[in-house]
Formats: sequence, C-alpha cells, structure tokens
Amino acid sequence: MKWNTELYDNKHDFVSKYGEGVIDLLNPQAGERILDLGCGTGDLADVIRQRGATVLGMDSSPDMIQKAIAKYPGITFDVQSATGFAYDEPFDAIFSNATLHWVLEAQQAVTSIYNNLKWGGRFVAEFGGKGNVGNIVNALRAVLQDKGFERQAQKEVWYFPSLSEYTTLLENAGFRVTFAAHFDRPTLLKDDQGMQNWLRMFGQPFFENLESEVVAEILEEVERRVEATNYLDGKWYADYVRLRVVALK
Repeated sequence: MKWNTELYDNKHDFVSKYGEGVIDLLNPQAGERILDLGCGTGDLADVIRQRGATVLGMDSSPDMIQKAIAKYPGITFDVQSATGFAYDEPFDAIFSNATLHWVLEAQQAVTSIYNNLKWGGRFVAEFGGKGNVGNIVNALRAVLQDKGFERQAQKEVWYFPSLSEYTTLLENAGFRVTFAAHFDRPTLLKDDQGMQNWLRMFGQPFFENLESEVVAEILEEVERRVEATNYLDGKWYADYVRLRVVALK
C-alpha cells in the first residue's frame, strides 16, 4: 500500500494527537531506548524524544520514513516490517499507535516484538479493536458487492481483534498483560469531505485496479449510506473502536 503522506499529515493528524495519550501510558524515561513501531511520519517519535528517551522510528512504508526523516532529522528512522524486524540491541520499551491493525500476521508481529525487548521491557500499544469502523466497512463492502466488485468486497485489509483474543495472543508469546481496554472513540474527521478523505486514505486496498470515476461513485454511495450513523451535527465521524494494551516481557 502506497501512503499519501500529505493527506495523512494534513487531514488525518488526529492519529498522532490521540496517540499522545498512549505515550502517557508508556511514560518514557530519560535514558531509555524505545522503538516506535509503525512511526508514520514521525510525530509521536518526536514526542517520545522530547520526554527524554532515545527513540528509533520504524515503519514498513518508505514514503512515511522519507517524510519522517525530513521532518525530524535528529531522530533515527528505519524501514522494516512489523512481522520480521530484528535489532542487535533490545529495547526498554516498544510503542505502537494505530499500526498493528494493518498487520494481518498478528502472531509474527507479537513474536518479533517479544524478541526485541529486554527482560522486564514493556510493550505499549493502541490500535483498532473488534468493531472498529464497522459502519464504514460494512457500507463499503455492500457498495462494492452491489456494483459487482465481489473480489474487492471480500478483501481482508485489517486485523481488529477482541480484547480476549489479543491478550491471549500476547500471553501465549510469553508476555504478562498488565492492562487492557476495549473502548469506543468516535473520531471527528476534517471538513465536508471528511468521510471520503478517510476512505481514500485508509481504504485504498479496496479500490485497487478500479477507475477513478468508479471510485468516486463508490465513495459517494458509501457516504450516503453512513450519513445516518456517522454524520452528526453537521460533522463527519469515524466510528472508531480501540484496543489499548500494556504487557511486560
């Protein structure tokens, strides 16, 4: 998936803003070495740095990493996959915000996280949980199906586990889960095109090989179908449901 970093920073900066609350949970300390897994364009890595830790930002997207390097030249950034990364020196903590729902090979990611932590090190993350953007995804699949794009409608793009599913995955890998929460967080989208921008940004895999005119028609129809549930008081909202965890090695 190729990311539009300008659209990400300009219209979806709420990703980083909400992530600052996860950094409070992480509570980075001076002298700690922390990995920001799925760092995007680097905003949260910089917040971790400002709190005194040494941070390394990692993302599988070269476009995201290129933008992060340009924005924060004082931080080290690296292109690696969440399912198979390895560093010579283990980390005091691994932090991840709004990334792990993109990783369908969840077991491989958890194993890599565990293997790259020090004994006693902590894993702190937030990502989409069971039911995340359910209204949007259901409408999108239905519209694709109605228009005859069955293959696209059946695509598995995200991993949205329940609390018990993910904590079990962590425990089976050897982690001790010390905190877990699964909660609704309706998220305001920017401007009148908020829903369509969200779909263009995060729903790209559903539109592969479709003509731009067809995509525009699909976006308009999805927007119409979710208006009753996701357009409130003149503003668009994404029906986010988040999973937040803290686990110790």
